[in-house]
Amino acid sequence: MHAAHRGGPAQAIQGRSRREFLRAGGLGLLGLGLPTLLAAQSLSPSLPAATFGRAKACIILFMWGGPAQQETWDLKPDAPEQFRGEFRPIATNVPGIFISEHFPHLARQAHRLAIIRSVHHGDVNHTTATHELLTGKSISTPGGGPTSDDWPHYGAVLARRGRGQERTSLPPFVQMRPTVPDGAPRFVESSHGQGAGWLGPTLNPFTIDDDPNRPDYHVGAIRLPDDVGLGRFGDRQRLLQAVEFQARHLEQSAQVQALDAHYKRAYNLLTAKRALEAFDLEREDPRIRARYGFHPHGQAVLQARRLVEAGVSLTTVFWQNDGLTNVSVYWDTHNRNFIDLKTRLMPASDQTFSALLDDLDTRGLLDETLVIWTGEFGRTPRVGQGVVGGAGAGRDGRDHWPHCFTTVLAGAGIRGGIVYGASDRWAAHPARDPVTPSDIAATVYHLLGVDPALELADSLGRPLRLCSGTPIHGVLGRA
Repeated sequence: MHAAHRGGPAQAIQGRSRREFLRAGGLGLLGLGLPTLLAAQSLSPSLPAATFGRAKACIILFMWGGPAQQETWDLKPDAPEQFRGEFRPIATNVPGIFISEHFPHLARQAHRLAIIRSVHHGDVNHTTATHELLTGKSISTPGGGPTSDDWPHYGAVLARRGRGQERTSLPPFVQMRPTVPDGAPRFVESSHGQGAGWLGPTLNPFTIDDDPNRPDYHVGAIRLPDDVGLGRFGDRQRLLQAVEFQARHLEQSAQVQALDAHYKRAYNLLTAKRALEAFDLEREDPRIRARYGFHPHGQAVLQARRLVEAGVSLTTVFWQNDGLTNVSVYWDTHNRNFIDLKTRLMPASDQTFSALLDDLDTRGLLDETLVIWTGEFGRTPRVGQGVVGGAGAGRDGRDHWPHCFTTVLAGAGIRGGIVYGASDRWAAHPARDPVTPSDIAATVYHLLGVDPALELADSLGRPLRLCSGTPIHGVLGRA
């Protein structure tokens, strides 16, 4: 390996099969780097080379709970009333594309969007279906929450590559899960696929549960105690290093190594001025903050944009636990489907998603930032319909439905102004160009410069193929 590596990326892969090269890249902690991965890309002419690696960063807007496809992106105005619901479609700025009347701002952003209406899988449970959309894999060991057997999140794979660490002292992989006082139960904490899984705990995300819409917002994990200046903090750091040196002789488990890495990460954050500034939303123009919306989701997405600008590779923003009733929480509209969508959920999402696209574009970041809007599944075709394994639905609600729903992509390498795939007349099953979460994962990895066929080693050293899907050529744009 070392002799071939000294000869440069092209010689490193000369004489190897594509499978051998990808396995070497995985077992070497991805140390061959992006130039070598680009050389590997040349072995795969079927993939669109012009869009490989176009994205330097990614923001995932995760509408936890399962948005109803029939009320958001895939309305069925000609279906019977019990299927189509109450909302009506409106024209967008792209002829022939219609979306919900409660997405008026996004209707003016359609030229930037690839709306995939044929996503499907088979998991009806919230906390395991998230695994499908955040990793591209179905869950193998459900358990009660994220486990070391989970497949790694996209962000953990990028962190293993060291993506972004040359540009910032910030962690490469961040997730935001705003906690709202007196809000809904914190189901999102039990969702699988949000961490590094079998890649190991050192690659878990830096998690922010603080609500960025609060006037006293600060990220608790990186805030110095009020009575500790940088000088005293340096003394404490040196003492901590001495203690850790002794501790290493006692135990070198993965958990201890992870703790050590988190200490170093926290210290870097605390002593890096640019890192601290990235979390200071008061530095933003008040008009920009207002454009995103003074609500938890809006300010969390603004925080994500600031992190991208500061060099963070991937940020996941989960919809907050803002349920106002005990019958409809997050986007999980078993009851109050129409009233909650039009008053609590869609207006905030419409405002924030469109603000993010405009803001990224204004700053010259949209061409290098991939934006994903998705939930873990959709809702039942018929209002009031229950499903096996679901929680049921009231007369004005829809139950869980993973068999057909919509995911939206925008930004780096994405061809905007299109609808890809189609659902049947009830928005119940794909009617054309079905897409799996694994295909979405392959598309995400392709755009982020990671070959989906790359093999990584798990904790036992076994090579595992990163993704079994195929990039969705129809949504990939031109250079």
